[in-house]
Amino acid sequence: MAEGKSAEDNPEVRVWGERQAYTFKPKSHVEICETLQLVDFARGAKLSGSGFLLYTNWGARLERALIQFLLDLHTREHGYTEVSPPYIVGRDCMVGVGQFPKFEDQAYSVQEGLDKTTLGKLYLVPTAEAPVANIHREEILKESQLPIFYCAYSPCFRAEAGAAGLGTRGMIRVHQFDKVELIKIVKPESGYEELEKMVGNAEKVLQLLGLHYRVIQLCTGDMGFASATTYDIEVWAPGQGQFLEVSSCSNCEDFQARRMNLRFKNEKGENILPHILNGSGTALARLFVALVETWQQADGSVLIPEPLQPYLRADRIPAPAL
Repeated sequence: MAEGKSAEDNPEVRVWGERQAYTFKPKSHVEICETLQLVDFARGAKLSGSGFLLYTNWGARLERALIQFLLDLHTREHGYTEVSPPYIVGRDCMVGVGQFPKFEDQAYSVQEGLDKTTLGKLYLVPTAEAPVANIHREEILKESQLPIFYCAYSPCFRAEAGAAGLGTRGMIRVHQFDKVELIKIVKPESGYEELEKMVGNAEKVLQLLGLHYRVIQLCTGDMGFASATTYDIEVWAPGQGQFLEVSSCSNCEDFQARRMNLRFKNEKGENILPHILNGSGTALARLFVALVETWQQADGSVLIPEPLQPYLRADRIPAPAL
């Protein structure tokens, strides 16, 4: 555990790759997306307000390709079982993973039709962690069932009231984004070994896409209250000139298991609280941002990394017609 008071105290664990060299000034994702018509920011805002995106043509195809690539990688190469959860969950699920009460002001609450008494019983998921980590809530598992590895795609909805930057154009801070989430339910003695593997699973995404990144460990003052240890993975976005967080991987030890009353029975017949781990494997739209900014070309086209080409069925997003 890293001691510290704020993000400035977070130690850097490792760095992978190098920053791309350009013979031109790299453009921001906003300019790239508008020139290539990947995202229609104005119409997204017209439909739903600021902080919502309308992906179009190659942009919509790239977003879909990335989701499919992430799911296939984690299920075929990393041993996760894919699940497709509801995108609306009950309050108990939000409490179970530690989203509530701390982040209740950032949640989208759902009302059923005109029945105001239902408001506050169901919520749009802020992350697939909320439903997936709760799959076995209030169960006593057999020791032989562990470890359990799940991965899931979901859109993520975050109100983030008053969040800085939501009024600006772009994809870095939005109310709705896509994410592939990783969840592990494991025996306590293997919790930290499995956390390191989970971080490696998320890193593999960026390595395959040829994206420069760093891993940092969150210090005690910057870590979420549900987590015992957290690593953040930040990818370099040359058009922004900064690192963007695309994954956060945490071991919550038995905090979440205790909240959701999840246990497993060991060989002695004792009911034990497992460790529950969660991680982004990874989050879009920031992965989208880093990819189009990193692989932009002088002619305005965007190269597609080889592992992603079968999903997009193209080796580049073509340059705009003159």
